[in-house]
Amino acid sequence: MKNLVGMGNNTQVTVFVFSGLTDNDQLIPFLLFFFLMVYIVTILGNIGLIILVLVASNLHTPMYYFLSCLSAVDLLYSTAITPKMLSDLPSIRKTISFNGCALQFLFFAGLAGTEVFLLSSMSYDRYTAICHPLHYVSIMTKGKCFSLASLSFFMGFLQSAVHTSCLFSLQFCGSNIIDHFYCDVLPILRLSCSKTFLCNVLTILFVGSCGLYSLSAILVSYSLIFTTILRIKSSEGRQKAFSTCSSHLVCASIFYVSVFLTYLHSPSSALDKQDKIASVFYTVMTPMLNPLIYSLRNQEVKRAIVQAIQHISHIIQ
Repeated sequence: MKNLVGMGNNTQVTVFVFSGLTDNDQLIPFLLFFFLMVYIVTILGNIGLIILVLVASNLHTPMYYFLSCLSAVDLLYSTAITPKMLSDLPSIRKTISFNGCALQFLFFAGLAGTEVFLLSSMSYDRYTAICHPLHYVSIMTKGKCFSLASLSFFMGFLQSAVHTSCLFSLQFCGSNIIDHFYCDVLPILRLSCSKTFLCNVLTILFVGSCGLYSLSAILVSYSLIFTTILRIKSSEGRQKAFSTCSSHLVCASIFYVSVFLTYLHSPSSALDKQDKIASVFYTVMTPMLNPLIYSLRNQEVKRAIVQAIQHISHIIQ
């Protein structure tokens, strides 16, 4: 039964219904347990990394300042999607109000945009550290780091606010079934009974421009970084220089590959299983993987974790 309110000669949807992650009932217990564990690890990993950066003096550098910002974004980003997905998995009717859907999309798009800009800021930080090591401290000041992080949040939520305003000012007077497990732009656009040309253009503009800007900044930065690394004579020096940026490169690659797999197709095409899998990866899995990758691949983080464990053990004893 559709939830509609009258609007002159038309009706407006007040409640959306998700098709969900799967229609296979036998998979639901496994998926519920698996994604609950993923979400718990995401919370613990990102909060733990934020606290570690705050308390460990050897991590009070621009690189780890941006990493703590990324962890905060990942934590909020996952929370905008995962709890609702978990509560919907065992439910027969997976509903969300019109305003709730708009709010979820606002935070999802805003935090995704913020992550995109943060990843490009982190690549600039790595470029400065490796290509201009003697001037690194004078270039990457606390004020500049704060400005880059603040700009990332501002730009992310600015594009999200414009995008959300356009998308949810459309008329929805037909089907209210969103073929997805959260409120995303392409499945919602397909439900509108009004002209969607402007929103389609904004989607291409925002996803394309934000993605291309960030990806271009990352590719240019790493082209210069690799050129500089290749000029280092000692193999130990090359390995040390590369290890400082490998974690960021892995995280950025995972995020962009999964996003491009989801959005690089026609807005009118039907959402298939591959799209949902890619969406799960960058909305649920990536926020969990980022702190794990930085923890496992970064020697300074490992040392800080060991020191923190030793300090806690000493206090307990």
